[in-house]
Amino acid sequence: MFGETHAGHHETTILYIDDDEALGVLLRKNLARRGFKVINAIDRTSGLAHLAEGGIDVIALDHYLLGETGLDILPVIAAIPDHPPVVYVTGSGDASIAVEALKRGADDYVTKSISTDFVDLFIAALNQALERARLRREALAAQEAMRQARDRAELLLREVNHRVANSLSLVASLVRMQASLIADPVAVSALQETQMRIHAIGNVHRHLYANNQVGTVDLDGYLKSLLDELQSSMRDEARPHDIVLVADALQMSTDKVISLGLVVSELVTNAFKYAYPQGEAGEIRVRLTRRDGDTLELLVEDDGTGFDPDAPVKGTGLGTKILTAMAATMGGDLTYDRYSAAGTRARMTFSV
Repeated sequence: MFGETHAGHHETTILYIDDDEALGVLLRKNLARRGFKVINAIDRTSGLAHLAEGGIDVIALDHYLLGETGLDILPVIAAIPDHPPVVYVTGSGDASIAVEALKRGADDYVTKSISTDFVDLFIAALNQALERARLRREALAAQEAMRQARDRAELLLREVNHRVANSLSLVASLVRMQASLIADPVAVSALQETQMRIHAIGNVHRHLYANNQVGTVDLDGYLKSLLDELQSSMRDEARPHDIVLVADALQMSTDKVISLGLVVSELVTNAFKYAYPQGEAGEIRVRLTRRDGDTLELLVEDDGTGFDPDAPVKGTGLGTKILTAMAATMGGDLTYDRYSAAGTRARMTFSV
């Protein structure tokens, strides 16, 4: 770690790299009276050796050196982590040299001259470079503090998602146990549907935790996980159906994903239960694609006996109410299409 400048607390140490030893001695005397300590180095090797020893607050680097220029040394200094600021010193009137020095990592520059105000200009450039370095350190420290705070918040949120997912899994298990103790088939069916809805919500939090995500969810991965779970829990000899998913790689905020998960869960569950005659295998297709701009389209379709949305509802009718509520929450438009000779297509468009 190189020496830091603490204005008013300790003598500022300058490493002056210049093969003009006479000028180095002159500057050392003049700057000593102004509260600066100057360490002279006549070439790259001695300069970098002093730099490696530490304790340097600022570097003054001359352009013309033996066998090379300061522009050759600048990238080497700039590549050193946490290096002191550099003031480039040139006797040339060519502005392009100063510009090139700034490009290669110098913080400021000063034109060498024999005028009486050179020392004042030199000190001003040094102080300006030190101030820039101080501001840079403060900005980096603030960024690091923000990064640490963000990491802590993300870690806490991941833990919350983990706990919520576990708690919802426990609730779903309790609902399943309750269903196993009831003989009424209508009540059993209602509890099974409730269990699936709880799984649809819990799956979002489980997906966030498992994939180290915070505020957004990868929709294709989440839907695959949800549909695998639905197929595994609902498929049997009476309903040997397959669910096929086609989804674009998209991301969406957590709250909207929960609503979308409930919509998909309800539509697929309805298709599983009612689309095909008992014992007849069928396919249920789920498609999620991006349309114009930020508009997404969800399709859940089958080749079954068809569905009339105007007909009396089957079961408790709660699923229909949930679909209507979730579509409204998402600002979506849910419709049903009949297509070809049979089958049903549920379509919902919504904006992300």
